Amino acid sequence: MKRGLEKSDGCFDARVSEILEQLQTACLEILAENLLGIYVHGSLAFGCFHWEISDIDVLLVTEQPPLQAEKEALLKELLAINELCPPKGLEMSLVLERYLEPFCYPTPFELHYSNAHQRNCEENLEEYCAHMNGTDKDLAAHIMVIRQVGITLYGRPIGEMFGKVPKEAYLDSLYYDIASAAEDVIKNPVYVICNLCRVLAYVTDRLVLSKAEGARWLQCQAARLGEELSFQEGLAFVKEAEESYRNSIPFQINGREEQLKEFAEKLSQACWRSS
Repeated sequence: MKRGLEKSDGCFDARVSEILEQLQTACLEILAENLLGIYVHGSLAFGCFHWEISDIDVLLVTEQPPLQAEKEALLKELLAINELCPPKGLEMSLVLERYLEPFCYPTPFELHYSNAHQRNCEENLEEYCAHMNGTDKDLAAHIMVIRQVGITLYGRPIGEMFGKVPKEAYLDSLYYDIASAAEDVIKNPVYVICNLCRVLAYVTDRLVLSKAEGARWLQCQAARLGEELSFQEGLAFVKEAEESYRNSIPFQINGREEQLKEFAEKLSQACWRSS
């Protein structure tokens, strides 16, 4: 059921391996036979994880909905494990097997946790666990990545657990993620630019890429897409964003807010047109 963790699985260093081992132990102790699988996705799976700027993304699969007491016990463990995690923390979603084959979109989830919810979770764990459920369009993108490059930490092989994600569901998930890109790019330029690049890579060439790979892909497409996207200025933004991501250095806006917004808007429009 469980496979070992190797560096080839996604740049796992000793810190990451320890975190994942503690996570697996906690999930098995709390969820027991109801737990069907633990799957790693995101930058760890793509092999572009950087401690300073990446989070640790995992998806749990169970047969039946966990009990309230199990949710609370699991979140207590996650809060403790999160203290060992990189600055962006741990992101976890728990879904039921029945929604994965055939794939259900938007995908229902039973529990979710990330740094964005840490305060609410700590202040009222019972209420948080009772109400943190629903549907999440982002899960289509996460599961597409799992099917492409995901890592089985525990449980059934990915090909047996996850059904095919329909193209329409994946595209809608991507568009949902970039809907406010032009407004968000000033606050988080590296994420927004690289994310737009990987979305364009999928809608143009049907490639499922990491953010870093997406930025590289777009730089290689300068001759094909450059004129349409005003690449003289835009290519510089993409290169800077990729370098910032890879080297964990701040992206310097330097008074280019309007140019950044314009380029993000052009990339967004290109994503919509290419679909």
